[in-house]
This record gives sequence, structure tokens and C-alpha cells, in this order.
Amino acid sequence: MNSALTRLLEIAPAPSEPRQKDWEEAERRLGAELPADYKELIRIYGGGNWDDYMYILEPGCPNENYDLIEWAKNQAEDLEDLWEFEKKPAELEVEGSRVIPWATTDNGECLYWLVRPGLEPDQWTVLVNEARGGRWEHYEVSCTQFLASSLDGQLQSSILSSLFPRTTHEFRQLGGV
Repeated sequence: MNSALTRLLEIAPAPSEPRQKDWEEAERRLGAELPADYKELIRIYGGGNWDDYMYILEPGCPNENYDLIEWAKNQAEDLEDLWEFEKKPAELEVEGSRVIPWATTDNGECLYWLVRPGLEPDQWTVLVNEARGGRWEHYEVSCTQFLASSLDGQLQSSILSSLFPRTTHEFRQLGGV
């Protein structure tokens, strides 16, 4: 287990039932291998809500509104349409670069993995996009490092809500709707 996941377990206890996933099928449907730290995050916590604000997407999530595969498909289509009118973030100007969403917020911000040619999934970093706007932030950390560092206050985004994180942390696993 990496240090970011250890920090998350210190911040909020994990649900008692780990989530088992068919990662081979999820990755086939997504068209990309996923980072090991994300797979471990989902195994330990499952898709869920942190501090009543940030939703971690999960392939095959019991709450279909937060299914990673559907989000990835929909976001890819939406961004391609958007980039006909708006400039792509500089990090995506490299040929073959793309984003895959891994979290969203109550306000509609989206957190993505920055996928670049020649990089393994465990080397992917995080891009944050504001809701209904063209501002992007890039963080040279993994998704679990971003989450843990955001929750413990070591990392602060100017895009995410100033009310996140809360003083007392809460994690709720997503169930069916």
C-alpha cells in the first residue's frame, strides 16, 4: 500500500467490505490500463463521497451516476465538442495526450488523469477542470496523492470549493440509487 492510501486510512476508516472488481474487463471497456493506486483505492473504499463534496468514480459503481466507464465515454465526447470552440489546456497539446476522469464534485468540477504517450498509468498526473469554464490546474501527483494531500490541507486548488476539505472528514461509500 502506498503512503497516500495509508494517509487516507488515517483520515477516514474504510468500509468493512472491500470492493472486488474485474479490472481486466473494466480496462478493456475503458481502452486503457488504470493506475495501481486507483485500483487499490477502489478495492479499499469503493466509489464514494469525501467530505460531502468529492465523488470518486468507480467502474461498475452501484450508483450508476458515478460509473467510471460511462463518465469517461461522456467526458471524451463533451470535451471534443468543447475544444472545437475553446483552446485545449497546454498539457494536452502533445499529440496522443488525453484525459480520463476519476472524480467529480458537487459543483461540477472534474478531476482527470493526464494520459500522455509513453507514460505508464502509474506515472499519470492530475488535471482539475472548473465547472462550466475553461480554467485547468495541473498537479504532478497521482490521484491518491491528490486526494490525501487535499484532505489533509497540503494541497490546495483554486478551482475546488474553499469549503473543501472539511475540518472533520467523512467518507460515504456509494450504493445503488
